[in-house]
Amino acid sequence: MKIKKILVSQPKPTSDKSPYFDIAEKHNVEIVFRPFIRVEGLSAKEFRQSKINLADFTAVIFTARTAVDHFFRLCEECRVNVPDTMRYFCTTEQIALYLQKYIVYRKRKISYGLTGRLEDPQFLQAIQKNHKEKFLFPVSDVQVGGTQALDVLKIDYTPAVMYRTVSNDFTEDEPFDYDMLLFFSPAGIDSLLKNFPDFGKEGEREVAVGALGAATAKAVKDAGLRLDVEAPTKENPSMTGALDAFLTANETGGK
Repeated sequence: MKIKKILVSQPKPTSDKSPYFDIAEKHNVEIVFRPFIRVEGLSAKEFRQSKINLADFTAVIFTARTAVDHFFRLCEECRVNVPDTMRYFCTTEQIALYLQKYIVYRKRKISYGLTGRLEDPQFLQAIQKNHKEKFLFPVSDVQVGGTQALDVLKIDYTPAVMYRTVSNDFTEDEPFDYDMLLFFSPAGIDSLLKNFPDFGKEGEREVAVGALGAATAKAVKDAGLRLDVEAPTKENPSMTGALDAFLTANETGGK
């Protein structure tokens, strides 16, 4: 399979030190960053329909920077003052540091995990130590569920949909001439098939597909598509590592 142009369905990295740029140079391929999905925040009016009172909570669980943005946005739009005593539990240090956009970091009670997963032992231990708090869990409309790790702790937490994922549709004059597509969520697969219903069907041009995460990989297979690259694995814990390995094997005839 000849790979010359790759679509990464994420926003373009803000730093020129991204491994994707090294891969493009190493393998002489063009990498285009073009999300298949985009995020829209719920309006204050829409959020109020959930009957969730933001002022009732003493702690917040964050699994993404997007959740941080929409939590503070909705607090402002709903005229809720976030108290200095609020505790923050983040699944990564990067998300925790992102809180500096909205709060004085060193003066707040902030904990974070190491792996980015709800099941992270350090993350869960921090929550368990504060089990008497009333937790708010901002999520997207496609993130509801998958909270077994929190359920086991038997804490008082409330998932709150604060933003939604929608298809970032292709325009009629936008070229779709990629040799490989990389996806990072099941919603990306839904958008692909919405935009290109015949993708992957017999007679269509062969395009390689990569997926990050078990849920995304399952969505690829459930759609009847061939999964060429999957991450994380023991050999390649990151998508960039898996992509590099795939391109190397493909160039040497190993694929």
